[in-house]
Amino acid sequence: MSEKLDEVDSKSLDEINGSIKVPKNAGFWKTLMAYSGPGILIAVGYMDPGNWITSIAGGAQFKYTLLSVILISSLIAMLLQAMSARLGIVTGKDLAQLTRERTSKRVGFLLWVVAELAIMATDIAEIIGSGIALELLFHIPLIIGILITAADVLILLLLMKLGFRKIEAIVATLVAVILIVFAYEVFLSDPSISGIVKGYVPSVKILGNNAMLYLSLGIVGATVMPHDLYLGSSISQTREVDRKDRKNIAQAIRFSTIDSNMQLFLAFIVNSLLLILGAALFYGTDSSLGRFVDLFNALSNNQIVGAIASPMLSMLFAVALLASGQSSTITGTLSGQIIMEGFIRLHVPLWVQRLVTRVLSVAPVLIFAIYYHGDEAKIENLLTFSQVFLSVALPFAVIPLVIYTSSKKLMGEFANRAWVKWCAWTATIVLILLNIYLILQTLGLVK
Repeated sequence: MSEKLDEVDSKSLDEINGSIKVPKNAGFWKTLMAYSGPGILIAVGYMDPGNWITSIAGGAQFKYTLLSVILISSLIAMLLQAMSARLGIVTGKDLAQLTRERTSKRVGFLLWVVAELAIMATDIAEIIGSGIALELLFHIPLIIGILITAADVLILLLLMKLGFRKIEAIVATLVAVILIVFAYEVFLSDPSISGIVKGYVPSVKILGNNAMLYLSLGIVGATVMPHDLYLGSSISQTREVDRKDRKNIAQAIRFSTIDSNMQLFLAFIVNSLLLILGAALFYGTDSSLGRFVDLFNALSNNQIVGAIASPMLSMLFAVALLASGQSSTITGTLSGQIIMEGFIRLHVPLWVQRLVTRVLSVAPVLIFAIYYHGDEAKIENLLTFSQVFLSVALPFAVIPLVIYTSSKKLMGEFANRAWVKWCAWTATIVLILLNIYLILQTLGLVK
């Protein structure tokens, strides 16, 4: 009896774990369609509102040069997310569960606190982005907009009853809106194709320019999100997998990796479009682009962006911002549940669980918004601080991921190959060093 209970307790996102059947002996495309979906939820974290201002500012200040930084960040993300999916498929457990099992209670509690704070930091950008989008679109006061955004947890509860495929479809629709809006705005901005191509080639001058290096570190630090690694290790298990069948495991890993890489490539396109838009419209201007409101206003100012300026461009920007915020909050809430269940093994009714994780995320934003009511610049500054904290929290998720996926004892024949392991450790060390430098520079300890 106890073994059965342990088996039940070990399931990540129990209500959807293994809920989606995969056709047997089907062709490539039919099988890929069955596995497609989790990747889009992962990709959302790489194009959330926290990345927007950084990418657009990168283009506005340094034209197309930092496109190479977006490319490298995206490749690192693909590597880590593929490892995350592999971990969940092979072990049948998520990263939070495995980390808790392989640490002491005190260390496990500390890691849970860090992970929970990372979820809160992630949600800050998403909630602020959604709240500001509602204010720009419908003139709803920011505090009311934050409360409306917080209520989307109820929508998620409804969707979970309808099936996980519904969540994947809705998030995919929201991502499509973001992609179409920015592709259209970039098309109108008539960017330099040759400049874009050259921008993807890494340049050593980034290292010699402090301002360029700082912004590059901001792009890298905001790209790889801790919560996405927990999420990826869990939702990769939504597809039915026979872990007694080696071929079935290998198939699940293969198609989950393809799905993840395809969707992260989409995120790479969106982030590139953001930077290209900043370069094409704002490079060489004196406009301030430090806030979402500034960007919204600039797109309708013909003195800044020229003849294409129009209220419609601004409204499209706000629509995309709302889509980004809402899709990100859905995945953030799922990540919160995974972390809470995995680290502290708290099993309560689903609605209580989601309500608790949502309140933990919304409370600091709401308090800050009330305290600085009317001062949106300071409210948006909270977004910057949240990205810095994510840099601090990142190693607590990445290091266990690399250790576990490289363990032959845990992963068997599906452990990382030597080249994957060393690429992962190199990327991890580089990320940690860059994030430490970013934090020190943010605090004014280095120049």
